Amino acid sequence: MKQQSTAISIVRIITGLLVAYHGLEVFDAAKMAEYATWDSMKVLPMPKAMAYVGKMAELLGGLALAAGLFTRWAAASIVAVMLFICFYLGKGKFWYDDQHAFLLALLSSIYLVGGAGK
Repeated sequence: MKQQSTAISIVRIITGLLVAYHGLEVFDAAKMAEYATWDSMKVLPMPKAMAYVGKMAELLGGLALAAGLFTRWAAASIVAVMLFICFYLGKGKFWYDDQHAFLLALLSSIYLVGGAGK
């Protein structure tokens, strides 16, 4: 049981750091401006602000998940952002094109339901 809890914690930390890494794009103004020009973003109210909200959710949610702080809230925000990316911004082809976002949503859903672990 101890090894299982340790493994769950290690996967939580790695998942959080991976999500936070993608959230670091919030500091790249050119990349953020590019996101706002996507057709699927243009139909949203304030597309540039929405891009920043999503990236901040990735950064802060990822860091919180990695640290084990507010784990369920962090996981909920990550799941929401990743499913939005997969099914709204992407084509919903989670078995191929949008697999990365979908897998991060699945991993985060484990911590949404089960908590932080060790």
